Amino acid sequence: MNVLALEFPPIDHLTRWPDLGGGLNKVALVYLFAMAATLALFLIAGSKKQMVPRGIQNIAESSVDFVRNSIIMQTIGPDGLGYLPLLATMFFFIFFSNITEIIPGVQFPANARFGIPVVLALLVWAIYWIVGFIKQGPVHYLKNATVPPGVPKAILPLVAFIELLQILIVRPFSQAVRLFANMLAGHLILVTFSVLCAALWVVQWYVVILPFSFALLVFLTAFEILVSFLQAFIFTILTAVYIGSSLHPDH
Repeated sequence: MNVLALEFPPIDHLTRWPDLGGGLNKVALVYLFAMAATLALFLIAGSKKQMVPRGIQNIAESSVDFVRNSIIMQTIGPDGLGYLPLLATMFFFIFFSNITEIIPGVQFPANARFGIPVVLALLVWAIYWIVGFIKQGPVHYLKNATVPPGVPKAILPLVAFIELLQILIVRPFSQAVRLFANMLAGHLILVTFSVLCAALWVVQWYVVILPFSFALLVFLTAFEILVSFLQAFIFTILTAVYIGSSLHPDH
């Protein structure tokens, strides 16, 4: 009698790979691919310059319009159009870093490692501080960011301290963790159902439920495509929100 035995690889095996030489590993190659894909998309699209966009030019222009209309105009306004290149590049770089999760032979989202999400969050942190200092001045920026209107004077020091912690620590930490944790969770779920399908394939009567497990795996793979897009969108729109708060203080 065959017994269904599931052997799940440890998490460190799923997120770490030996160096390929020169300090490169699978994660670094995915990020190089994301950078090259982002550059190639805009360079190829820019070289077309057709009045009626087609193919890659149509994809690039539609994506830029999406970032402009659905992110910048909704969070910053017309004053934020100067940040369109930054936000569009960030969106595509994160998306291409995520979508490798479903590419055969790679099957890993690079943002399931914590390093680059932290670097990107710190980059955003530096940008909205610099923008706030330039547009409002250091004193006014800190005051507008940490002193909400209408707060009783008795609790104002506590509220100001909490707000300062938010712009100093909470924003970059939550932004990095959100991207990292969602991509890692999705990767682990796909690995779990892949192992289940492989185990059901080699046993006897358990194979009757294989189609259901396989169908769920296909569904989850499609769902991870959506997650890859959503996480790129969420990271980018949060960046726009933080920049907008530095450009336009609420009070």
